[in-house]
Amino acid sequence: MEEVNQPEAPVINIQDLHKSFGSLHVLRGVDLRVEKGENVVVLGRSGTGKSVLIKIIAGLLKQDRGDCLVLGQEVSTLNQKELRDLRMKIGFSFQNSALYDSMTVRENLEFPLVRNVANLTRAEINEQVETVLDAVGLLQTINQVPSELSGGQRKRIGIARTLILQPEIMLYDEPTAGLDPITCLEINELINEVKEKYHTSSIIITHDLTCARATGDKIAMLLDGQFLKQGTFEEVFNTEEERIKSFYDYNFIQ
Repeated sequence: MEEVNQPEAPVINIQDLHKSFGSLHVLRGVDLRVEKGENVVVLGRSGTGKSVLIKIIAGLLKQDRGDCLVLGQEVSTLNQKELRDLRMKIGFSFQNSALYDSMTVRENLEFPLVRNVANLTRAEINEQVETVLDAVGLLQTINQVPSELSGGQRKRIGIARTLILQPEIMLYDEPTAGLDPITCLEINELINEVKEKYHTSSIIITHDLTCARATGDKIAMLLDGQFLKQGTFEEVFNTEEERIKSFYDYNFIQ
C-alpha cells in the first residue's frame, strides 16, 4: 500500500486568540497559520494589536483564551525551562535593534552566544560572529560601537545578533520603522535573504506597505482586533472592503 505523505504541521498555529487589557479588547479572536519557510506579514495601523500578537507568540504575554502553538507547543502552558528552550529557536528583531551601547559589534554578537551555548572555543565564537556579520554585509563594523553606526546598520546588526543562535522562527517588529526609503529597501532584501540562507519561517509586523509587498508570502490584515483578510498582497488589497481600501490609500504606493 502506497504511503501518503502527511502535510507538515504549521510552524505557528493560532486559533481564536483573545487578549484584553482591562476594558480594552486588543485581539478579538484571531486565527493565523505560518507554514515552514513562509514569511507572513501582519499588517495594520499602530495600536491594532500587532506587537501584542508577537509577544504572545514569544511567551512575553499570555492570551486570555484561544490557542497559540509554536513548533507544536502551546506557549501559555510552558514552564520556565520549556519556555527558555523554545525561545532559543525564536529570533526576535526589536524595533529599536536593542543593542548594548557600551559594547562593540563583536561583543554584542558574542553576548547571546556565550550566554546560551556552552563550551565554545574562541575560534568557534569568532567564526560564528564573522559568519552572521558577513551574512548581513557588515563584517567591516566588527570593532565599532553602535553609536558609530547608521540606523540601517544598527538594524542589520540587531538581525545578525538574532541569527547567531540559528533560530527556526524570526519575529520582526517594524523592521523598516524610522529608516529612509533606500535603507528600507535594503532591509526588505535582507529579510528575504535571511529566509533563503537560514531557512527561517517569519512573522513580520509592519504598517509599511512596501515592506509588506516585498517580503510577504502571505499578508494578514489586522484591523480592530481581527484579521479582516489573509492572502497574497494582491488578494488582500483587491477588495471593496472600505477599511482595507482606506489603509491602502493612506499608505499609498506608487
